Amino acid sequence: MKKLVIALLLSALASNTTHAADLGGKLLKVGSDTTSPPMESVDPATNQIVGFDVDVINAICARINCQTEFVTTGWDGIFAALDQGNFDLVASGVSITDERKKAMDFSEPYIVNSQAVLMRVADQGLSIDEFKAKGKKLSAQANTTDAQVAEGIVGKENVIAYDSFSASVIALKNKDVDGVVINGANAAAYEREFAGELVVAIRDLESDPLGLVFRKGDPNIAAFNEGLHAIKADGTLDGLVGKYWGQK
Repeated sequence: MKKLVIALLLSALASNTTHAADLGGKLLKVGSDTTSPPMESVDPATNQIVGFDVDVINAICARINCQTEFVTTGWDGIFAALDQGNFDLVASGVSITDERKKAMDFSEPYIVNSQAVLMRVADQGLSIDEFKAKGKKLSAQANTTDAQVAEGIVGKENVIAYDSFSASVIALKNKDVDGVVINGANAAAYEREFAGELVVAIRDLESDPLGLVFRKGDPNIAAFNEGLHAIKADGTLDGLVGKYWGQK
């Protein structure tokens, strides 16, 4: 699928398939903003947290002998909650940035994600240049790289940041803004949810590597990186990308 806006990061893989990391069956709590399918969401039928990040974490834990308990946490407080010890790591489609690395540690990247713009169906012909030239307004979830991308397109004065992505979508439907910068990994899910009303009309904007987030100095990072290498090397990660986005 040529327009898929998520791809495996092409990183060097260790050729040695012997894995020494063993966390001894430890139960790790994982913080996640479970409002972003298919990365993570709550299945209404089972009330279980499901998604790509859940499957990635569980696949890694199968290699390094740990168990997981996902904890739904709002995005606006997720890193503070990690720092306070409410959980052991964050798996929530988090972009690795230099600014964030000052306050937290990341695993190696597991995928690369590209931002896109969600629009009303009637406006789907608008280009990035028209957004810039016509003073169009964009919204995004606050404190995300999506918001930074939006500011880069139309200027900070034309961006309205909301505490949740759902609030950004409501603003778009109410015509308070002309587009929402969206995490590209979630684009297809939102097109389905709002079919006939909203559409992802601009794709493949800036790309970010995504990583798992740990408190500074957490010794478990090395084990998770080892597990990540293992699921890349044996094709498990490829298979999960195929499961959620239809291609390896």
